[in-house]
Amino acid sequence: MANTSTRTLRLLSLLQTHRYWPGRELAERLGVSPRTLRRDIDRLRELGYPVQAQRGVDGGYQLAAGAALPPLVIDDEEAVALAVGLQAAAQNPVEGIAESSVRVLAKVVQVMPVRLRRRIDALRAMTVSAGWGNPARAAADPAVLTTVALACRDSERIRFSYTAAGGNKTERNVEPHRLVSLGHRWYLVAYDLTRHDWRSFRVDRMSAPESTGARFRPRELPTADAAEFVQAGLDTMQPQTYRTKALVYAPADEVRARIGRWATVEEAEGGHCLVHMGTDDLDWPIMALGSLEADFRIISPPELLTRIHAWGARFTRAQ
Repeated sequence: MANTSTRTLRLLSLLQTHRYWPGRELAERLGVSPRTLRRDIDRLRELGYPVQAQRGVDGGYQLAAGAALPPLVIDDEEAVALAVGLQAAAQNPVEGIAESSVRVLAKVVQVMPVRLRRRIDALRAMTVSAGWGNPARAAADPAVLTTVALACRDSERIRFSYTAAGGNKTERNVEPHRLVSLGHRWYLVAYDLTRHDWRSFRVDRMSAPESTGARFRPRELPTADAAEFVQAGLDTMQPQTYRTKALVYAPADEVRARIGRWATVEEAEGGHCLVHMGTDDLDWPIMALGSLEADFRIISPPELLTRIHAWGARFTRAQ
């Protein structure tokens, strides 16, 4: 007979695979008596798992929803599916879940056996994304994201190779602070130990990040948060960046709640607001403004208005 800890984990796994288990069948699957099964159920309850019991000849057990999320037990196939799904969420971020996806992915990969990591890498290598957007835009490698996320969490210095926009490659040694998802790209905000200043790095331009094993005391960021630091850096990039401005006929608080992570929103007269964005892709502000479900007027640049008219013509022709 398996020891108590192993049997308890097996019981938890079975309860999570079926909504309801007849008591006799569950005891047979575990190879224990009904009395031992009841003790194991009580042990799960003590650990915080809400197990409901139905008494009688046909009685049984089921795992109910609780006030807090308890630890989950998953098998190999489920672990692979979870990691692949989180990788997809990280590469094609949905508003509000991208950064959470990376945090969870880092936790899963950290404890995952090597054999499962190989299966995930093989599956990712042989899969072609059919997502919409600019096909030339590089996606961040989930392995790089998870390595960086763990270093941010553990306040551990990392080194990596970084390729700048002009193609120049340098070696960096940094104290990572936060990962930021902005405009369908990932950025690392970190203190550069060589340049003795804060920097933001595009994750898709990073390669071979590795932990140095050296811990550090977190420094104070010069802005309110990491997202603001990245946005400020993008706003100063003049050569290939458009600085867009639009008047939106909606309250600033509502607009800020929807797209405030990617834009600067200022109050304007009449209960309206001005939306400023720095971007190298004019399709992105069109999607952001369109998501507001409010009327708006483009102030600058003229190229943005031309692009919107082209979008509108295509939509009008749609049948």
